[in-house]
Order: sequence, then C-alpha cells, then structure tokens
Amino acid sequence: MWPLAHGIGSRSDLPVPLWLAQYGGAAALVISFVVLVAFWRLPRFEDPDAGRPLPGPLQRVVDAPATRLLLRLLGLAMGAAIILVAVLGPPSPGANPAPTWLYVWFWVGLVPASLLLGPVWRALNPLRTLTMVISRVAGDRDAELARPLPAGLGYWPALAGLLAFVWLELVYQNAALPMTVAWFLLAYGAVNLFAGALYGPAWHDRCDAFEVYSTLLGHLAPFGRRGDGRLVLRNPLRGLSSIDQAPGLVAVVCALLGSTAFDGLTRTQLWTNLTATAGPLANALIGTAGLLAMVALVYGVYVTAVRASSRYLPRGQRQQRDQLEARFVPSLLPIAVGYTVAHYFSLFLFQGQAGYILASDPFAAGWDLFGTADWRIAYTLVPTATIALVQVAAIVTGHVLGVVVAHDRAVGTFPEKSKTDAQYPLLIVMVTYTTIGIALLVGA
Repeated sequence: MWPLAHGIGSRSDLPVPLWLAQYGGAAALVISFVVLVAFWRLPRFEDPDAGRPLPGPLQRVVDAPATRLLLRLLGLAMGAAIILVAVLGPPSPGANPAPTWLYVWFWVGLVPASLLLGPVWRALNPLRTLTMVISRVAGDRDAELARPLPAGLGYWPALAGLLAFVWLELVYQNAALPMTVAWFLLAYGAVNLFAGALYGPAWHDRCDAFEVYSTLLGHLAPFGRRGDGRLVLRNPLRGLSSIDQAPGLVAVVCALLGSTAFDGLTRTQLWTNLTATAGPLANALIGTAGLLAMVALVYGVYVTAVRASSRYLPRGQRQQRDQLEARFVPSLLPIAVGYTVAHYFSLFLFQGQAGYILASDPFAAGWDLFGTADWRIAYTLVPTATIALVQVAAIVTGHVLGVVVAHDRAVGTFPEKSKTDAQYPLLIVMVTYTTIGIALLVGA
C-alpha cells in the first residue's frame, strides 16, 4: 500500500485548463485586496481576548484534572503503540500500520485536529507528560534542576526538528520502513526528553517541533482562550494575534510552506528527469539541496517583500524590520494550511484507510481485532476531478485568507497615506505563490 501513498489521486485531472485555474486564483486575490482596501480601514483582529465565552460547565469538563489525565494517558498509549508496532510488527510498510500512523494519521491528521480544537498535541504529547514526571521527581531532590530556556533560543530547535522530519518524509528513500519510523521516534524522543529534563516542560512550548506545529495551527481554531484562561468561541483569524513572536518564528513558518512546495516540486517532470538515473546517495543529496533551497526561497521572497514594505514606515521605525517580519508572518499560516490540504488531501483520504485496515492485525499474527483485516482501500471513494477542485480551492482560499490577515496587520501598522502602497510587495508575493503553487500541484 505505502509505495502508492504519494501517487494516489492524480493532481493533473483539473476539470479546467491549468492557465485558467492560475488566472482564476490570481484574480481572486486581487479582487479580495481591492475590496479590503475599499471597506476595511481599521484593524479587526488585534484583540486576542475577543470572542464569546463558552458555557461554564463545558469549560469545567475541558479543564478538569481527570480530562487532562485521560488525554495524557491516551498520548502515552499512542506513542507506545506506534513504536511497539514499528519494532515488533511485519517489516513491510504494506503490512505494518506504523508508517501510515506516523506520516498520515499523525502528521497530516494533526492539521484538521489543531484547526478544529486548538493546540491538541500540547494536551496529548507523551514527551511533555514524561518531562512533567521527570521534573516532579527531580524537583523533590533539586528544585533548581529545571533551568530557564537560553535567551534567544526561540523556535530554532523546533525548526531543526521540523526539517529533520520533512527530510525523512520527503527525501529519505527508506522512510516508509517500520524500523525507520521506530528509530526516528526513539531518537526524537530521546533528544526532547533530555532537553526537557534540563529545562522542564517549558522546552516543549517553543522547541518541540510537533507541539510547536500544532500550537501554531491551533491559533486558527474557532476555540481559544482569553488571557484569563476563559474558553471562547472566536473568529479563527483573531487567534493569530496571540502567537508568540520569538526568534525563529519566521523561519519555522517558511519551512512549513517551503517543505510543502518541495513536495510539489518532486512531482514535476523536471524533478523526475533530474533524479531518475541518480543513485541512492545522489538522490539524497539532490533531495536535501532541493528541500533546503525551497525553504530558503520562500524565506527569502517573504523577507524581501516585508523589507520592501518597511520603507513605508516612519523613518524612526525603519530599523525595526525584524519585528515587522514576525508581525506579518502569521499571514503565511493560512497559506501553509491551504498547501497542506492541497498536497495531502488525497493521501489522507486513501492511504489513511490503511491505518485502520492494518490495525486489525498489526503484528501479522492472524488477528482480526476490528473486523477490517480483509478490507481493501477504496480508491474510487472520491472522483479525481473532485480531488483536484478541493486542492485548487484550498490553495486559493489559503491565499485569500492570507491577504485578509496581511491587510488587517497593515492598516494597524503603516501610516494612513501608505497603508495601501505598503501592501503591494506582499500582494505580489501571494499572487506569485498562488500561480506557482497551482502549477506544482498538477505537476507542471
């Protein structure tokens, strides 16, 4: 099953010509921008505490110690299960559910879960749970064991973790082998538990790649918390104003976007021609260079656009370019979500079925725990034309929401006479991202 995972659901079956999809996407962005400039003159998403409070009984259930304990135990069970199945289950990725659980259920499934419920991995993260246990046990002996995070550390460790994972998923040729899954999870867990033992649970807030990823996406959830801890129902875009703008934030968001763009690049004929005759080592080197180049390209284009906009700031504020980059980078998060949906929708829809089919007999012992052992993946569940429409709509919607967020930030940042002109560099970038993104989507 697994070797087909990234080829399921052809992305070249657009029901309209490629050029029409590209022009339509670009037009949607330009029209949205014109409407925003005409009717959206004051910032609306700057108050992170805005929202309608949820009923008190619901909050008490969510915050109950029993609920938190149950989620932590569930996270521990999930982590133990995937490692045990990866190590003790069959060696073939077509018979072992562990690769599907990691690359599809967890990595891809974390996106809709976080968008709907908020930073769910913070509640489930088994590494955070183990770090809390270590901190409490160690605290009985030495209250000073947990050190403060080093100044300037920011999100940089999370960036390293994210790049390691996407390299494994997109570049390493044996990524689908169950033992690869086991070794990666054990190594990732060891590094984060060691750091957690030094710095306490605060390490996971900014430095645990998967928790940072879930938390960033969770800012786009319709449910959030005010500063006083009260749960509220809110406009999802309001949550972006509460993102911690620590060092490395821009690089992390650009890595999310750039890695997905690299995934699209690897489906093009150009990439196929480049790697078709290369050996394993050459493929790894070319893939590594391509991944880093796409991330660097996204980062460079974004930073260049923001710095071009910074000249519209009052003269005394122009040296604050780094703050401006962090202030506007949340506008790339909806775009990153759109690309993720576009590139992994068919993977989640089809290969995701293997996760519960193979779960009936995870150790190849002849079991049929859930009655799914003889099931087959339903590849005709959704027509390819529908998949293509969903993918293009995801990219365009993500960019339109990105334009909305960037405009809201701009009207609260730049002087009145420059509010429109200052947005042109980012608008050009987003139009470019849209047209290139749709082309990569269909393997052009």
